[in-house]
Amino acid sequence: MALADAPDRSDTAFHRFLNKIIDVRPSEAPALLWAWLYIFSLLSSYYILRPIRDQMGVAGGVNNLQWLFTGTLVGMLVLNLPFSYLVKTFPRQTFIAISYRFFAANVLLFAAVLYLATPEQTVWVGRIFFIWTSVFNLFVVSIFWQMIVDVFTAEQGKRLFGFIAAGATLGAITGSAFTVSTVEHMAPTYLMIGAAIMLEVAVFCVRRLSVLSVSLSERPPAEQDEKKPIGGTLLAGFRDALASTYLLNVSLFLLLYAVTSTFLYFQQAAVVSHAFSSRAAQTQFFASVDLGVNILTLAVQLFLTGRILKRFGVGTTLSMLPAASVVGFGVVALLPSLASVVALQLIRRAGNFAIARPTREILFTVVPREDRYKAKSFIDTAIYRLGDQIGAWSFALLSSLKLGITEISLVAAVMSAAWLVNSWWLGRRQDVLARRESPEPFGLAGTRNSPKPNTVGL
Repeated sequence: MALADAPDRSDTAFHRFLNKIIDVRPSEAPALLWAWLYIFSLLSSYYILRPIRDQMGVAGGVNNLQWLFTGTLVGMLVLNLPFSYLVKTFPRQTFIAISYRFFAANVLLFAAVLYLATPEQTVWVGRIFFIWTSVFNLFVVSIFWQMIVDVFTAEQGKRLFGFIAAGATLGAITGSAFTVSTVEHMAPTYLMIGAAIMLEVAVFCVRRLSVLSVSLSERPPAEQDEKKPIGGTLLAGFRDALASTYLLNVSLFLLLYAVTSTFLYFQQAAVVSHAFSSRAAQTQFFASVDLGVNILTLAVQLFLTGRILKRFGVGTTLSMLPAASVVGFGVVALLPSLASVVALQLIRRAGNFAIARPTREILFTVVPREDRYKAKSFIDTAIYRLGDQIGAWSFALLSSLKLGITEISLVAAVMSAAWLVNSWWLGRRQDVLARRESPEPFGLAGTRNSPKPNTVGL
């Protein structure tokens, strides 16, 4: 039995206020609050670092970006095995804390190196930092959603995931605004220290959310005991992501999104490098775009995401971003300019954060528990960055063939059409798997609360 099925706590003023925005049960409100602070902390940390990363990527040369994406893919593949070991060996709360503190230590190390580096060394440090930040972002956010889909069910996800994602948007707005307002007066070193502190706040939230998830659920003893590791095998994430038809299509969804996003990112990097000359102006522009994306995202997450999911279901909602991408890349092909590229960037990123990402997380609520951590981590990180890699080198190849923004945008539009078909299939399949879940807390094999089944053919 999940949170929604636990006995309701007494109604509170906080719950009554929250219930005006979303459909939330009184017993879910405390967990929802800690989930909010958790993702707020992570995204504040990342969005303090992101504009610094983007500026360093441009400073290292737009023509070198594909090499930075290659390094990012290698980093993802390298980190997945030790992460699977942590999941196999340690309890959930422990392996999450170890992961976040590892990244926090890395942030402080980069801060020290940048403080001591010469201008010539800063270029190379920046390239390494670009790769590391790209790895950091996907891992810390993937770990968050791994825990969330382990705590909440598919039904709860439709009601709550959009609102939880709004906590991410508020964190992103806070981080972006902080960077915009301080970048001209504060060295990147000091900004990084703030990012590390926010990761420690996330560790505290994990502890509180773990306590609530145990007290509010009636899972089998093996899943309730926070002192026991999830177990399984070291290579389960790789194996199941490729052996399951369902998870393979989830991988394809993320791959197509990443490839088309990389095309757009490279187009944006090229036009920005020509439009702005100084590093501070480039950093401020990237941070301003981030701020605009997150303000638009927040409005949709708070008031529309849950309603859209409830009204249209997973399949149609998941298909909205690919459909918008087909149209958007078509517009860029017809009207190639800084304005059209930035407008599509705003729509795609806001659409991903507000609609596609919360909906995609619901896909993982119907898979076995081990897959929620290991296969999901592999898909969210390695597969995503593989899409970046394919996009980066494909963009370089198309550019070497003298194709311009119009022709590359047409290629992206065709890929988005294939992504649209994949999205619709995934939504229908998720609905089938959700219906198979037993209404009983300890039901059929292969359900949320039963031992891990063979996932081949899901």
